[in-house]
Amino acid sequence: MPFLCSCKNNLENYCPKSILTYGAEYHDGSITYGGYSDTMVADEHFVVRIPDNLPLDVAAPLLCAGITVYSPLRYYGLDKPGLHVVVVGLGGLGHVAVKFAKAMGSKVTVISTSPSKKKEALENLGADSFLVSRDQDQLQGASGTLDGIIDTVSAQHPLFPLLGLLKSHGKLVLVGAPEKPLELPVFPLLQGRKVVGGSMTGGVKETQEMIDFAAKHNLKPDIEVIAMEYVNTAMERLLKADVKYRFVIDIGNTLKATTS
Repeated sequence: MPFLCSCKNNLENYCPKSILTYGAEYHDGSITYGGYSDTMVADEHFVVRIPDNLPLDVAAPLLCAGITVYSPLRYYGLDKPGLHVVVVGLGGLGHVAVKFAKAMGSKVTVISTSPSKKKEALENLGADSFLVSRDQDQLQGASGTLDGIIDTVSAQHPLFPLLGLLKSHGKLVLVGAPEKPLELPVFPLLQGRKVVGGSMTGGVKETQEMIDFAAKHNLKPDIEVIAMEYVNTAMERLLKADVKYRFVIDIGNTLKATTS
């Protein structure tokens, strides 16, 4: 059957019959609870080893945000030293994408709607340059200079200006998930044999590769560790985009505190 190609070739994330670790349904009808489980049994094939030098709280977001940006960088050949890669959107996905691309040897530009994020991008995350998406002069100045774009934005936004930034044969990769379809202009694609693609997380083998890469390069997402009882407040803050950049729930210490 066609779907076995992904399921049996280390691309479990693209298997139509995959069972997600959280909020999905097992074959017996029970629901998966992921990190909220009391206990879990897993086939060794689906277990990712966390290196000793990578703290568990730091590793947690890498298993989602990390692999979501690592996989397209690898698959679309944007992991070669000396390439110029743009990261669109500086949030949970975007800030990790900057770190991975820099560790791979790329020149990295960040594009954001918020000029206030320039200092964060350049000084804290190590990006080489910063562009404001609404500043047409800045975008025009970078026209035709990029090898690839990792677009992490999940809100409605135009693709035409981004395609204009790419060199011939450049690649625009979407990893964000806007609720409504985006408009895709064809003419810029024809002019430079440009590619628009997508990517969703990664298989177990690639996830292990990503974790090992992060440990080797001491690559850590920016997180805020919270206790379980803070979850409702954290959700309110998420709606206000008041997090830098990922909340991590410390379930273990929360349980210890409630039983002591």
